[in-house]
Amino acid sequence: MTTALYDFIYLISIILFIIGLKRLSSPDTARNGNLVAAAGMGIAIVVSLVYPLETAQNNYAWIAGGIVLGSVVGITAAKKVQMTAMPEMVSLFNGLGGACALVVSLVEFYNYPEGVSLLNGQVFTTLFALFIGSISFTGSLVAYGKLQGFLRDSLQVPFPKVVNAILLISVIGIMIYIMMLPSVDFNWALILMTVSLIYGITFVTPIGGGDMPVVISLLNSFTGIGAALAGLIYNNQVMLVGGILVGASGTILTILMCQAMNRSLFNVIIGGFSSSGGAAGGSREQIVKEVIPSDLAIELKYSSKVMVVPGYGLAVAQAQHAVHELESMLEEEGVDFKYAIHPVAGRMPGHMNVLLAEADVPYPKLLELEEANKELTSTDVVLVIGANDVVNPAAKDDPSSPIHGMPILEVEKAKSVIVLKRSMSTGYAGIQNQLFFGEKTRMLFGDAKASINKLKEEVDQA
Repeated sequence: MTTALYDFIYLISIILFIIGLKRLSSPDTARNGNLVAAAGMGIAIVVSLVYPLETAQNNYAWIAGGIVLGSVVGITAAKKVQMTAMPEMVSLFNGLGGACALVVSLVEFYNYPEGVSLLNGQVFTTLFALFIGSISFTGSLVAYGKLQGFLRDSLQVPFPKVVNAILLISVIGIMIYIMMLPSVDFNWALILMTVSLIYGITFVTPIGGGDMPVVISLLNSFTGIGAALAGLIYNNQVMLVGGILVGASGTILTILMCQAMNRSLFNVIIGGFSSSGGAAGGSREQIVKEVIPSDLAIELKYSSKVMVVPGYGLAVAQAQHAVHELESMLEEEGVDFKYAIHPVAGRMPGHMNVLLAEADVPYPKLLELEEANKELTSTDVVLVIGANDVVNPAAKDDPSSPIHGMPILEVEKAKSVIVLKRSMSTGYAGIQNQLFFGEKTRMLFGDAKASINKLKEEVDQA
């Protein structure tokens, strides 16, 4: 088989990646898109094994062992992970991708021959891949810990912006110094790795609350960039293009998420952009109004338009199927039923879209933030299910709030607001929501799935 034929097959793999990525843009085609991209990756792996690098040792036993071990871990994780734990799994897998780029860079730097000039693009690519891979690795691990909860408040870095700026400058200085060395000194590569690993920790540690989806998206783009740099190191087109696709899509998504959160990308890169500001809260003497399912069922049944704002609480309760069934029941009564999706709802980008797609909710029913806000003024009832920070008016009204400036779903514009929550506990950002005490707002306390199922019974009998 000629080199041209191998390159042609690589091209097919790249085309499958692009088609798969395109189809992932819609819940209706996402499943098929995932399979198409996986097929492209499978073809690329086979070609890489049949047509290995000329200078590689080609130790197939180690490669086969890695494939088997990775496949077992991946399949087991994919089957066992709960929908609520998807962000944690994404963070963990991001970290493993970063670790791969880190190891590849270290090995390649170690293999540079003595006496060779280090002032060239190849060395810069290797060092940059080492830096990006290190950040992705430790940053993703910290993000995983925060999403799991055990690092949420326990790990704080003083003066995070100053520390991160110093570390970034140090990294740049070390990279320049290494490239100016007369010969290879592997110890400096280890020093660069250490500083970069620390930066990954200090970069993510100050970030929390509603900003976590942004940092997860950014780390995902870092992993893609790391893979692209590894593709440059090995002159492998599939790794290069695949990494570029992941890095570019992750970067675009990060920018869109920053716009949705009213943050700057620079602040995200420096880190600590959500560390300022106190926890805005409401008075403990404020009183909330409650609603019972039978009254709410009648109100829903005789409404013209109902909108649901899904949040992490809906994912925890696994209430998406029950909500879809309620949607069908009300539509049979002539009710216009839609969903308002905030860009950072849940714990990672697209979390709510995936959740509702799992329940076969038609994609046209999902309204993005601006479109939803336009329709909220003509909505009779809004059901806020397990969402908190994305409907908090403090984002507009309270300059001292950590989420101030973040665009929100303006549910208070609807005629009636119903909030489904287990308790009056704060959301992920750790701040109280004055919406819960508003004149139009009533609370339906309890597990979201149980509450929706009870509502279905009441609607059926109303």
